[in-house]
Amino acid sequence: MDIRQLRYFLEIVTQGSITRAAEVLGVAQPALSHHLKNMEQDLGTKLVFRSRTGVTPTESGTLLARRARAILDDLARTEDELRTLDADPAGVVRIGLPGTISAIVALPLLKAVRDRYPRITLTVAEAMSGFIADWLAEGRVDMAVLYNPAQDTGLISELLLEEELVVLWDKTSTAPPEITLDALRDTEMVLPSGAHGLRIQIDEALRDIGLTPKVAVEIDSYSNIKNLVAAGFGASILPYHAVTDERQSGQLQISRLRPPGLWRGAHLLYPKDRPITRAQDAVRCLLRDVTTTLLQNGEWAGARHSTS
Repeated sequence: MDIRQLRYFLEIVTQGSITRAAEVLGVAQPALSHHLKNMEQDLGTKLVFRSRTGVTPTESGTLLARRARAILDDLARTEDELRTLDADPAGVVRIGLPGTISAIVALPLLKAVRDRYPRITLTVAEAMSGFIADWLAEGRVDMAVLYNPAQDTGLISELLLEEELVVLWDKTSTAPPEITLDALRDTEMVLPSGAHGLRIQIDEALRDIGLTPKVAVEIDSYSNIKNLVAAGFGASILPYHAVTDERQSGQLQISRLRPPGLWRGAHLLYPKDRPITRAQDAVRCLLRDVTTTLLQNGEWAGARHSTS
């Protein structure tokens, strides 16, 4: 295989159609089909399933597409670094952020990159944590900030900070300033579903003191959890920063958990087996600086530097 074949194959998979890929590449469709057929013969395996609606990769094709994307990305980064070795870092850097973190971090990070490294183009991909973890594994993003440390041995994980989790109540409830988790023993609760990282942490914390949450509603949306709590469906547990506006407006009340409280970490993750470009390293450093500034200014409410 050569670089051209990898580019052609990746475009076919991306477009899901040999016809559309041929249009994008500016290559005749018969020639592109011939390239694909030769690749399959050389590799001794079927790479795509063909149908009237287009093509979809086989298991082998999915593996090749993932590796091809990594190879082509590394090649582009190498070329870019060689061209700009004596200049400020330049290139495209892609970072994945969950919505709750993006709402705090994205704007100051984008501003910092624009002001410090105008030759870097920062692309922010926002989605649920599960999708971002997949994108990181597939090489669709260069780094990510997630609430769970790396489980994959191929990833480096750096703890950026810890954020406080608090109990929230509707405005008619009597909410003490501090409570223990045991005080929630008979409390109806509005919580994320069982697969959600926050729910897993809450369940583990309650299990440690012999409790099972009394769930009234399960829903994977912070805004809807807050709306349901405000409407009297039950209490909940969310990050402090996620409820500051509602607390200040009087829509919700909060109780902090007695020391040591309940905290969760925000981790910077990136692959250890991929070459790190100067641009990526610059963005990682800026992200740490931005996080520190947000903590010092109190803009990431209820967060602290790691105590571990």
